[in-house]
Amino acid sequence: MAREILILPDKRLRQVSKPVAKIDSATRKLVEDMFETMYEAPGIGLAAIQIGEPVRVVTMDLAKKDEPKQPRVFINPELVSMSETRNVHEEGCLSIPEYYEEVERPAEVKVKYLDLDGKEQEIEANGLLATCLQHEIDHLNGVLFIDHISKLKRDRVVKKFTKQLKQSGKRAAE
Repeated sequence: MAREILILPDKRLRQVSKPVAKIDSATRKLVEDMFETMYEAPGIGLAAIQIGEPVRVVTMDLAKKDEPKQPRVFINPELVSMSETRNVHEEGCLSIPEYYEEVERPAEVKVKYLDLDGKEQEIEANGLLATCLQHEIDHLNGVLFIDHISKLKRDRVVKKFTKQLKQSGKRAAE
């Protein structure tokens, strides 16, 4: 079932997610919900905290619209190494809708994680996959992509989303 995505300035986005202790039916249901939510949004990556679940689970699919889906799941992902070489990608976030900014990150990363069967895996990534993995792992640590841009730009976007929230009459999550 698709779930509601938390939107900036929701304080839960700053929570540090806890590791998944065991992969059970609840974990599998969460992953299913995350894929539905991500595809419906539409987006290419989603961290569990973005739907209010503070656990270290990431779903991702970098397939283009005309390609078959390539769903990936990363449970308890951990950055093992990062290259000195850096890359700049334009990033966006389902929790900061319709806002995009150039972000510089390591060009290549190695990530250790568990798959849905609980098997330990390791992946070496570059390009969009490396950027996406870093972006989603940041979410698990309470970090947003706007934390990698200038304070001035970050303050502007936070102010804009806080104002939109007030205008909508909704209350920010404490």
